[in-house]
Amino acid sequence: MAQEYPWRPLAPLYEEYPVEEMERRAATFYAEMNRRRTVRQFADRPVPRSVIEHCLLTAGTAPSGAHMQPWQFVVVSDPALKQQIRAAAEAEERAFYSERATPEWLAALAPLGTDEHKPYLEVAPYLIAIFAKRYTELPDGSTLKHYYTTESVGIATGMLIAALHHAGLATLTHTPSPMGFLNTVLERPASERAFLLLVVGYPAEGVQVPDLQRKTLAEIALFKAAQ
Repeated sequence: MAQEYPWRPLAPLYEEYPVEEMERRAATFYAEMNRRRTVRQFADRPVPRSVIEHCLLTAGTAPSGAHMQPWQFVVVSDPALKQQIRAAAEAEERAFYSERATPEWLAALAPLGTDEHKPYLEVAPYLIAIFAKRYTELPDGSTLKHYYTTESVGIATGMLIAALHHAGLATLTHTPSPMGFLNTVLERPASERAFLLLVVGYPAEGVQVPDLQRKTLAEIALFKAAQ
């Protein structure tokens, strides 16, 4: 049975700003996020756990279908577990690059310089395995289905990446296919499906990234205003 929630006024939670302040905040946040870059070389410097915890709490504020909050974050810092994850991920990546990837896909990846070697999975201080919870197992043995799971977890993941960048950390979204090995290594139940492996830490000193150009507003958005 769905949970019943008490209702409360929005007013203490929502804050409206003058138009000038809205424009300033929107432009400032865009400028900050436009500095975000994916990196593939990480420093092994430790990151305070409290920073990761607050970023995860931010991710947990994401909207979700029927407020099921169908995400599970498994934060890995144990070197032995990271080594297991790297070994399993590289096995899948070898199969991808040598067998499963189409020539077109390999050509698209070539400018980024990616291959089956993933040393950052051991170097970075944190790996965050993100799982989508398809259903909840209830005490009586029945299950509670979750709705819009993929969409909800995707939104939460985006908010997590933004929060980590805002905190001053670098990230890499790693999606070996298939990712079922994460359930095995991290002992997650069948009700959870591995969604993404997020590599988190400080970028390595002197690291370089592709000088990518993002699409313009006109290329990504349409405004249907009244004539």
